Amino acid sequence: MSFSKATDRSSTTVPWLAEMSANPWFSALPARDRNVLLTVSERIRLRPGEMLFRQGDTVAKSQGAFFGLARGHLRISSLHGGGKEAILAILEPGNWFGEISLIDGRPRTHDATAIGESDVLVLPRSVFDALMQQVQFARAISELLATRTRWLCGVLEDATLRTTRARVARRLLLLSHGDATLSASAKRLVPVSQDALAMMLGITRQTLNKELQAMVDSGILALGYRQIEIIEPAQLKNIGVG
Repeated sequence: MSFSKATDRSSTTVPWLAEMSANPWFSALPARDRNVLLTVSERIRLRPGEMLFRQGDTVAKSQGAFFGLARGHLRISSLHGGGKEAILAILEPGNWFGEISLIDGRPRTHDATAIGESDVLVLPRSVFDALMQQVQFARAISELLATRTRWLCGVLEDATLRTTRARVARRLLLLSHGDATLSASAKRLVPVSQDALAMMLGITRQTLNKELQAMVDSGILALGYRQIEIIEPAQLKNIGVG
C-alpha cells in the first residue's frame, strides 16, 4: 500500500496533529507514520456512555481497526458477574489502542466506553497491517506493548504488596501523568470521580473516601466535583513509596 498522499501533507494541514502529539508514544513516531495515522484514519464521534467495542468482540482477520483518541476520555473496563465493573484505565487524548486483537487475532480484551462526548480516529486494519511490515513502525508497536506491560505489572504489584493508602496515592500519581499515557509532565488537577477511582482500585467508595479525607486533612489533596487536585505532589509520592 502506498502512503505517498499522506506523507506529502504538510504538518499545518494534518488533522488532530496537536491533540495527538501530546502523547509521548505518538510524538516519537517518524513524521511520515504520524501523518499516515492521522490522514488515513476516519473520525467517529461517540456519545456519553456509548461503547466503541465490548470485551469478547471477535475481530475477523480482514476486519478490525487501530484506534486513536482525539478528544474526550474513554473508560477501559471489564464487567463481571452481578454487574460489577472493574476499571483498568482511563484513556486521554493522544492514546492509540486496540492493537492486541489485530496482532493475535483473538477477541477484544475489555470494554471501551466514552466518558462524555468523544472523537475517535479509526485506522483501517489493512493500513495497520501494511505499517506493521515496516521495521520502524513494528518496533514502535513493540515498545508500546512493552510500556503497557510495565504499567500493568506496576498496577498488579500495587494491588498485592501495598497498603490501601499507598495504592490510592500511586494511582493518583499515575492519573496525573495521564494513567496509561505515562506522560513526562504531570497535571495537578486529575479529572476522575471517586466512584471511578474506587473501581480502579477494587475498593469500596467508603474506604476510598476515608483515605482521601486523611490526605485532604494533611493538605495533600483537595476534592472537587469529579476531580481531585494534587496540592503537594512530593508528599503524595512519599505516601506511595511508603
